[in-house]
Amino acid sequence: MGFDTRNGTRGARQPNGRLMRLMNRVMTGRIRRKGGNAMGMNVLVLVTVGRKSGVERETPVGWFPGPDGSWLIVASAAGAAGNPAWYYNLAAHPDRVRVEIGSQSVPVIAEQLSGTERDEAWRQITTKAPRFSEYQTKTDRELPIIRLTPSEEGTS
Repeated sequence: MGFDTRNGTRGARQPNGRLMRLMNRVMTGRIRRKGGNAMGMNVLVLVTVGRKSGVERETPVGWFPGPDGSWLIVASAAGAAGNPAWYYNLAAHPDRVRVEIGSQSVPVIAEQLSGTERDEAWRQITTKAPRFSEYQTKTDRELPIIRLTPSEEGTS
């Protein structure tokens, strides 16, 4: 399945602005120095390529273990009506993505889950982090779940 989740018509206010950018920079530095655990969950730095600018973008994102060493992430935007910007960057360049945790940098391929695969991942995620269920109730869009799988380049 492609990256085809449309924005919703209702939802929470999407985090943005100078304060959010500053918090993201601080969190990104911390994840690179100490590894990723914040607010009781695993966190990684998602490095994408801007769909319009072509510039690398770094975003701290909570993750959950997927099958075969993959990472699962949720494009929740805290339950906002719109998908986060990084979701559209992944859609434009799913093969130009990296995951950073501590000093480790791994090239990955991004894939949006659907159907039974998504349902199983959603159960796993909401069991470990119930706040995602709360985010889902705030919006009428289905929160996308993305699997990040190490690319051949990253496994050699």
